[in-house]
Amino acid sequence: MIIFTGVAGAGKSMQGRMLADRMGYPWLSTGEFLRMLVAGDRRKAMMAGELLSDQEMIALIQKVLGLLPPDEEYVLDGFPRTPDQAEWLLAQEKAGLLDITAVFQIDASKEVVRERLLSRGRQDDHHEAIEQRFREYEETIVPILEQFKEAGIKVYKIDGEQTVAEVHKNILQVLGY
Repeated sequence: MIIFTGVAGAGKSMQGRMLADRMGYPWLSTGEFLRMLVAGDRRKAMMAGELLSDQEMIALIQKVLGLLPPDEEYVLDGFPRTPDQAEWLLAQEKAGLLDITAVFQIDASKEVVRERLLSRGRQDDHHEAIEQRFREYEETIVPILEQFKEAGIKVYKIDGEQTVAEVHKNILQVLGY
C-alpha cells in the first residue's frame, strides 16, 4: 500500500492516480468513494465540510480493501484522516493483513492550495470549508504522519508546488523507478 496524504488541493489525488496508472495499481480514493456512496443527510453534512466518523470510514475502507488480493500493491488516497484511523491501519499492518510500502506527504502552501481549490469549482470548495481543511490538516494529519514515523513507516515529504511532472518524477525516484 502506498498512501498519499496532504491538505485538499496539494495534489495528492492527481499524483496518486498518476502513480496507479503508470504502475497498473488500483487507485483507492476515499473522496471518490464518499462522493459515490454517501447519500442523504450524511452527504449534506459532508458537502458542508464535515468528516464522517472513524467507524464509518473504517467500515468503508474495510469493504474496499476486502475486494483486493492481500498481496497486491495499491495506492490509497485520503485515509487515514484521524489518529484512530491511523491506529487501525497500523494495527492491520502489524497483524500482517496489509503492508504499507510508503507514505507520501504532498506539501503545498495555503496560497497555492486555496487558488487550486477555488479554481476547480466543486461545491464543497468554499472559503470556510478550505480554512476548516487547513485546521484539520494541522491538527490531525500532521500528528498522524508522526504516528507513522514512530511505527517505522517511511514518510516522504514531496514539494507539491512543483509542476505535476516534477512531483511525479520525485515520487518515482523515491520508489526506485
